[in-house]
Amino acid sequence: MEFNNEDLIKIYKNMLLSRYFEEEIERQIQNNVLYGNNSLSIGQEASAVGAGAALNEGDYIAITHRGHSQAIGAGIDPNVLMAEIFGKATGLNGGRSGSMNLIAPSKNLLGENGIAGDNFAIACGAALTQKLKETGNAVLCFGGDGSVNNGNFHEALNLASIWKLPIVFFIENNLYSRSMPLEEHSSVINLSDRALSYNIPGITIDGNDAIETYGITKMALDYARRGDGPVLIEAQTYRISADSTNDKDSYRSINEIQSWKDEDPIPKMADYLLHQGIVNEEDLYNYEMQARNRIGEALDYALTSPAANIEDVQENVFAAK
Repeated sequence: MEFNNEDLIKIYKNMLLSRYFEEEIERQIQNNVLYGNNSLSIGQEASAVGAGAALNEGDYIAITHRGHSQAIGAGIDPNVLMAEIFGKATGLNGGRSGSMNLIAPSKNLLGENGIAGDNFAIACGAALTQKLKETGNAVLCFGGDGSVNNGNFHEALNLASIWKLPIVFFIENNLYSRSMPLEEHSSVINLSDRALSYNIPGITIDGNDAIETYGITKMALDYARRGDGPVLIEAQTYRISADSTNDKDSYRSINEIQSWKDEDPIPKMADYLLHQGIVNEEDLYNYEMQARNRIGEALDYALTSPAANIEDVQENVFAAK
């Protein structure tokens, strides 16, 4: 597959934005400036951003509770994303959603879900809408390795297969369902093998390779848009960060984490761009500085924005007890 150099550079820039964004979130929590729990995905930028880059205008995306990088990859402004996590009125959802329930209908972002796997059914609904309205658009639905053991995953794949829905199920397999290793919670090691049960294509890819992720996801979305039905992609990756900012991460060895740091997707992408002659060392330095400055601006925006107003707490709430 031929790749546009501008698209590859954009992917790299968004990977940098995602990494620095989450590092800043972690820093602010450690400094007791930001409170609450955040699920970080440091180390998973290639899968999150690479997959999101394959979306066409008009496509829809559903993301997981570990969704900061997925949101940035889908085009969400870091300013409003940072402000949302800080509970500010200028945030993506007015400070109501926090880190785990982001949603942006204007960007075709169907939202996060704090319950692992619940977004599969929601994404199927959006895919059915595209089919019935004959829009020619598809849905990209993220999930984690732990979510494939959820009943919603199996119901969604079965339904999507029967109705040939235009949807790509994209599973980020970071080898742990919170603290439980994959081999203890899954009966299969290659999660894409589950596609066989539903008579749909399934493929396992290197989720730390942004180029491969982008290319395969693009082909899968094209397949779905043609009306050929759903695809299951398993992106094997690793979160260098702990499961969350409250996680003491005592279940993984230092050697294991270091071995995956050696496979960090950001330097890997930088090396590719450099060795292909797409960029030079000065370009890479400038991209890094631009990304750091951009996240600094996002932090300033969040810190100086007004707090969410308690009087507006039920605005845009459509159901309440």
